[in-house]
Amino acid sequence: MRKINHHTKGTLDNNSSIIGEAIIHDSAIKHVSGCAKYVDDISEQEGLLHVATGFSTQAHAKIKKIDLSKVRNAKDVIDVIISSDIPGLNDIAPVFDGDPLLADQTVNFYGQIIFAVAALSYKAAHKAVALAVVEYENLEPIIDIAESKKKNSYLMPPKIFKSGDAKNSIKKSANILESELQIPSQEHFYLESQVALAVPSEDSITIHSSSQHPSEIQKLVSEVLDLPLHSIQTEVRRMGGAFGGKESQAAITACIAALFAMRCNRPVKHRMNRRDDFIQTGKRHPFLSSYKVGFDGNGKIEAVDIDLYADCGCSMDLSIGIVQRAMFHADNAYQYPNVQIKGHFCKTNKASNTAFRGFGGPQGMLACESMIDDIARKIGLDPLIVRKKNLYKPGDTTPYGQEVDENILLPLIEKLEDQSDYWLRRREIIEFNQTNEYLKKGIALTPVKFGISFTSKHLNQAGALVHIYTDGSILLNHGGTEMGQGLFIKVQQVVANAFGVSIERVKSSATRTDKVPNTSPTAASSGSDMNGMAALDACNQIKKKLVNFAVSYFNIDESSIYFKNNHIIAGKEKIPFEDFINLAYLNRIQLSSTGYYKTPKIWFDPDTGKGRPFYYFANGAACSEVTIDITTGQYRVNQVDILHDTGKSLNPGIDIGQIEGGFIQGMGWLTTEDLNWDEKGKINCQGPATYKIPTAFDTPSIFNVELYNQDNTEETIHKSKAVGEPPFMLAISTWCAIRDACSSLSNYKYSPSLSAPATNESVFFAAEDALKNKMTS
Repeated sequence: MRKINHHTKGTLDNNSSIIGEAIIHDSAIKHVSGCAKYVDDISEQEGLLHVATGFSTQAHAKIKKIDLSKVRNAKDVIDVIISSDIPGLNDIAPVFDGDPLLADQTVNFYGQIIFAVAALSYKAAHKAVALAVVEYENLEPIIDIAESKKKNSYLMPPKIFKSGDAKNSIKKSANILESELQIPSQEHFYLESQVALAVPSEDSITIHSSSQHPSEIQKLVSEVLDLPLHSIQTEVRRMGGAFGGKESQAAITACIAALFAMRCNRPVKHRMNRRDDFIQTGKRHPFLSSYKVGFDGNGKIEAVDIDLYADCGCSMDLSIGIVQRAMFHADNAYQYPNVQIKGHFCKTNKASNTAFRGFGGPQGMLACESMIDDIARKIGLDPLIVRKKNLYKPGDTTPYGQEVDENILLPLIEKLEDQSDYWLRRREIIEFNQTNEYLKKGIALTPVKFGISFTSKHLNQAGALVHIYTDGSILLNHGGTEMGQGLFIKVQQVVANAFGVSIERVKSSATRTDKVPNTSPTAASSGSDMNGMAALDACNQIKKKLVNFAVSYFNIDESSIYFKNNHIIAGKEKIPFEDFINLAYLNRIQLSSTGYYKTPKIWFDPDTGKGRPFYYFANGAACSEVTIDITTGQYRVNQVDILHDTGKSLNPGIDIGQIEGGFIQGMGWLTTEDLNWDEKGKINCQGPATYKIPTAFDTPSIFNVELYNQDNTEETIHKSKAVGEPPFMLAISTWCAIRDACSSLSNYKYSPSLSAPATNESVFFAAEDALKNKMTS
């Protein structure tokens, strides 16, 4: 394990910068000591009501009758609501219409909320919900992608990216392959479930929400209550995990709590238990990828035709962005000279699927890397050789028309190839597999090229607010939310560095819509990029006023003024920062400013499928080694080596933690996290007893993580790069290594069918598939 020296305090000497220091997370001590306050930890106010919801027990049905008389008369119940009680819009869709807060005449998935109860206690609310009588007229549900395709059930027409002539070029290729791959869903499984606390005042309602998107909570609550935006404030201090699951889904608890708060004029808390969260909220989109590829005898790709079918669930939610993101990353790191990528939006009777770390990128990349492995087996080359042959070179153009102007993948891969002893270990693995009948090893080194920016252009903007008080302390507020990823400490470092002060002087306050308005979600790995730049803009505005004051007050040149080591150097004067700030205050210098940033250079035309949707690419590579037991399908991950590109890291300790966590979460997606539904559309997994997320015990015993130290060529915050989502896809190397181990049973001449996630059963059958094809070849 790579060691990072974390500092509890950020200090500055005369020659150093606080940027690049591994300062610990601002709430780390609170987290481990149990002192960090989440929404459910806020002290209960007098008169607090608790919410429980009644949901559909059918995946697709008309509601014939609802009898809530026993619910209303249950002990300690104060209020009950159905759709007709909503004063404003009964729709909390983030982009397109179609997500009713409370179902009315028809239910479209098992778990869809029909009514809600507010009671004096959490227990009383849930007891009352169970007394409801709901009668249904069942309709035939559509449960999966195959059925959606068969019944032509889609939410919108497909999207297409094209470059060259894929279909005719494939026909001319010396080698042609085609295959399909089922790509799994995933439950977010944040430790803090969906929760909101609504507190009414004389003229507004404040929502304490566990949300990645405070401004959207504000907007949707205002629409449900039919109130103007200025009457709703949203506050988010921290989340106990999110991973995309609290970008749009957090609106459910916030809107229901706010509705009861307005009706009852009392504070209201709506906290989902784990079962309700599993049942009522969307997941990662399952995909079906179908590809046809033409390539030469050396494994060089000549043309690719890919169809990506996404199970969107019953409504659009954020599916248009997710499917497009899968299409943007169906090339991963490889040049396709002729290509057609088509994305399909399948409508099924499941909870509307939503954002998840990588936002469609993992599904596109897995389809791509599976195809690369298939090509390698077809021509008898090591997959790493095929990967390197097809890497983008500077000047190459993606299927959507963006030029790859900075490409560090080849040197990055070659460095990891050397550091991980890939070729030595490959030879040792071949020897091991030849001498062991039941245990087989596999290895894979896979790259990641991930575009950084929201693909909806208007979301690429951020605001910040910076106050300096007369004692020299600094209060920072920005539109980003803290979900454990270390955003707050990174932006605090940006502010501390701007004024040349230690980190202790800077404090981040909770994200609030009445401090910074109209914020974008903390998503798309852009939190530090955008909020850091917005905070720096605010700092620079204040600094400009302070410098102008110093020039006039001390009668010196601007070039003689420095902010350094908790002091202001003004010519021959060296003044403590707090003394200079107090002096500026006494001379009526403004010590507060708002900051703003919008990402430059980006544009995309959805009609043509061409543009520059990403400001830059974050890159990385991972080498994974596994051992499988072909008699049981059990396996272990022996070693993982990661080299990841973070530009000039703002905080290497935080970044390495993100890389480790992202990788393990990605490994869970592709190995153990098996979400499934029965034939009637009921989700079978409703908690940790039936859904296996990775734990500390699944961490590889050898886990090496290193940052690839090269400044971003774009003008990002201190030349850093985003780190939140890209590491997730490094875990594809684990799935490819398991498949490699199975392929060894055919002497690497056959690419076995391996379902994802690669559960023990899937691995067992993949090994059987490889053995069968060895015997028949």
